[in-house]
Amino acid sequence: MRVLFVTPEIDDYVRVGGLAAVSAALPRALRNWSDVRVILPGYRDVISQCGPIQIVGECPALAEMPACTLGLASTRDGMPIYVLLSPQLYERPGNPYGDESARDWPDNDIRFARFASAAALLAAGQLDPNWSADLVHANDWPGALVPAYLAWNKVPVPTILTIHNLAYQGLFPKTALRRIGAPEDSFHIDGLEFYDKLSFLKGGLNYSTHLTTVSETYAREITTPELGCGLEGLLRKRSNAAQLTGILNGIDESWDPRFCSELMRPFGAGDWEAKRANADGVRQQFGLALSRGPIFGLVARLVHQKGVDLVLAAADAIVSAGGQIVVTGTGEPAIENALMEAHRRRPDAIGVAIGFNDREARRIFAGSDFTLMPSRFEPCGLSQMYAQRFGSLPIGHQTGGLAETIIDGETGFLFNKPSTESFLGGILRAFATFGSQDRLNSMRRSAMAKSFSWNISAASYSSLYRKMSLAA
Repeated sequence: MRVLFVTPEIDDYVRVGGLAAVSAALPRALRNWSDVRVILPGYRDVISQCGPIQIVGECPALAEMPACTLGLASTRDGMPIYVLLSPQLYERPGNPYGDESARDWPDNDIRFARFASAAALLAAGQLDPNWSADLVHANDWPGALVPAYLAWNKVPVPTILTIHNLAYQGLFPKTALRRIGAPEDSFHIDGLEFYDKLSFLKGGLNYSTHLTTVSETYAREITTPELGCGLEGLLRKRSNAAQLTGILNGIDESWDPRFCSELMRPFGAGDWEAKRANADGVRQQFGLALSRGPIFGLVARLVHQKGVDLVLAAADAIVSAGGQIVVTGTGEPAIENALMEAHRRRPDAIGVAIGFNDREARRIFAGSDFTLMPSRFEPCGLSQMYAQRFGSLPIGHQTGGLAETIIDGETGFLFNKPSTESFLGGILRAFATFGSQDRLNSMRRSAMAKSFSWNISAASYSSLYRKMSLAA
């Protein structure tokens, strides 16, 4: 089966959030079953890193979207990657969605509609003369219009849209309809219209053959007013028609502390001396005082959703009880500034590195005793899985993928409400466990023994692909 995987980011070349990790791992795991090819925009970082690009097709202009070129390259391990080349749209500083000050590009409607419309042409066999798709797997709002363009062009290719985070919807003024070449009659409640705006994500929710999201719990949560972001009615309708499936993400096999070359000292379950060496390395790296107390790690996008304000509210209690906090991530400037202020106030106990790199994240997971995950909602979450593999027990809000991947009292701690009081309850349980060496080590062993293999997720997706192709 030929599958086109549509994503705006991939770990190999460009990363903003967890979608990049999923886009790197899932297509690779699916290659055991399918001819999977990835398409992504030709950002600067992609073009500079992906090696030789062979031009395979020309994409004509559409409405106010410029003509562009489709290239074919491959990753180091041979996975085919289509790159949409349009210097005026994609070769810019900043990240895939915004400038260096984290402001969204004002023409994101054109940038990602151009991407989606090109992906639809490729799937239909109109760009690469040697390849077309039996099925399209699109991801989040930047890829959500692929099913719409296929429907408007009357191309009968089945489509899946995976919702990684319903809160990001790709909302634009109604005038964008003309700019992206969408038919006028698509601007209605069963099309792209959302409170008199144009919603890329809603288009995908309406036009896709099937919807998936990244945990079974989140699949239920998004059909409720609390977490449905105004789309719960539509999602409930798709769910009732058996057209919404929750499939839990996995993590890459490289997340194994026994073989991770980025650590101060690799270690396995039971080698707690080596884990302590990683803790001392983290303290040294972040300029923290020597201590035998616990380290609480936070590796996250620094945004409201992740509950970083709850970490800030709990910081004094953690430090007063003898704990230390290390943070790495990037996100909203106000949150970054608040964390830096907390560090300035207690540089001996709170370490903060604004920015993200994989090596630092791995070292924090290896050196920390606990990982803080007080997310208000969490479709799946990857940090809690990384943490468990590295013997850092997650303290997470009982929501979404956190509820499915943390076994309370066995591989981590769950708390009920996204409030400071409830979060502190989880932190107090962690301190109590840290004070009992046998219990701490038993929980660490249980956490490190958990498997979060992508092969499990890929088998579920492959089964869904086959079912959809048979029904098409």
